[in-house]
Amino acid sequence: MTTLRPFTCDDLFKFNNVNFDPLTETYGLSFYTQYLARWPEYFQLAESPSGQIMGYIMGKVEGHMENWHGHVTALTVSPDYRRLGLAALLMNFLEDVSEKKRAYFVDLFVRKSNQVAINMYQNLGYIIYRTILDYYAGDHDEDAYDMRKALSRDVEKKSIIPYTHPITTHQLHQANQMHISSN
Repeated sequence: MTTLRPFTCDDLFKFNNVNFDPLTETYGLSFYTQYLARWPEYFQLAESPSGQIMGYIMGKVEGHMENWHGHVTALTVSPDYRRLGLAALLMNFLEDVSEKKRAYFVDLFVRKSNQVAINMYQNLGYIIYRTILDYYAGDHDEDAYDMRKALSRDVEKKSIIPYTHPITTHQLHQANQMHISSN
């Protein structure tokens, strides 16, 4: 039986089996601890009966007014535990937390090449809201999809009306700064 429980600092020393996957974004320890301190209710893991970490989700709530939303920063499931519905379970958890926070929608970013994840998110009710050019910088720059799912507070589903043109990461950061400074 899988157990969902809050992620703890000790888990940072036990989650390599999940983070070694090439499609998993891995961050520095300070990044994870910042999320644990600031948004602990958004950081959950799935644990096997033997205590092994099967997967986790890390997110936050941010924005202003009708842009108030839950955000999935990272979702990953160990290759040993895929196709068991754990990702959907973790996503439902984050959506429930976002509903309780009175968010209008949940969003996430996914590599355009990660068709398995895109299909899963679409099956969970997410739409491709817009494309962000060169979002994943590195050896091979790659575009991302910004995917969204409206929550019950967004009665008119305004948050999921897709953009018709891609945006740059610079435009994304500018828009985020405008929302932060208006808070």
